[in-house]
Amino acid sequence: MIKIAVDSMGSDNAPFSEIEGSVAAAEAYGVHVILVGKEDVLAPILKEAGGEGLPIEILNATQVIAMDESPTMAIRKKKDSSIRVAAKLVRDKKASGLVSAGNTGAVMATSKMVFGSVPGVDRPALAAILPTLTGHAVLLDVGANVSCKPQHLVQFAVMGHLFSKKIIGVDSPRVGLMSVGEEETKGNELTKEVHKALKRLHFNFIGNVEGRDIYNGRADVIVCDGFTGNVALKTSEGLIEAVLKLMKDELSSNLQAKLGALLSQQSFKRLKKRLDYSEYGGAPLLGLRGASIICHGRSSSNAIKNAIRVAKEFAENQVNTRLESELNQINNDSNKFESISE
Repeated sequence: MIKIAVDSMGSDNAPFSEIEGSVAAAEAYGVHVILVGKEDVLAPILKEAGGEGLPIEILNATQVIAMDESPTMAIRKKKDSSIRVAAKLVRDKKASGLVSAGNTGAVMATSKMVFGSVPGVDRPALAAILPTLTGHAVLLDVGANVSCKPQHLVQFAVMGHLFSKKIIGVDSPRVGLMSVGEEETKGNELTKEVHKALKRLHFNFIGNVEGRDIYNGRADVIVCDGFTGNVALKTSEGLIEAVLKLMKDELSSNLQAKLGALLSQQSFKRLKKRLDYSEYGGAPLLGLRGASIICHGRSSSNAIKNAIRVAKEFAENQVNTRLESELNQINNDSNKFESISE
């Protein structure tokens, strides 16, 4: 049975969301969960949540990294933090993946320090799974690297291609490069160099895509630097929340609207589920020698449950091993990287 380590202390709703999500995941996915955090806090809540008899255990960690702490300072001073203890379980092969809704910078820095990078990856990328008109799209990077060189985006493309294929199940993922126009000549120097390099790789590169293409289903993988990706992701989250709130307000504005809402209730529930970030779990940090799934700080129990599912699938599909193999194949062909090898 696959074991997943859950940092149970760092989120806005900790440890209730983590415990409730772990109980749900253990029941639904047949996964063994290791809750990492202050045992005296976790044990009674786990019992109350119905965790007894399930494959869930608690590993004590005496320190917590708060959301507002500097990641570098916290990692240096808090060596028994729940994030670090959970990461060590993965490094030591006592767990197959890490799930955390804690301080994002601390989770990224700790994961990179404890796991190490896959050979051929200069920088790990944070990948978000987004709903589209035709299915799902992987957007990366969404915040791990705000400033990138061409080779970084090429590596992101390879990692996104593999993740879409092995985890989401797309046979031949369409990979697009985020730019300000579809034409090859559009964009800044970074995107122009990356475009040249991606044309020479042996996967389904469809060229430049624009912001409007994130949700229309044109691409299965969209590649960009972390600054652009984070702005796009946060804008999307805000827009979805605003649209759902506006719809709710309009559907309760008068008797006729309320009647229409009642008749369409099931359709609206399905729509809300498709747009709900918690259905997609967390964002995997690709390119590390270990599975690290980073969740939103205000994750619900459903988001934690689905993040555990993603970590389980990540391990089952040996994504890191396959990623290393594909990157080695690309690196062995010097022609593919000659324009970005400086």
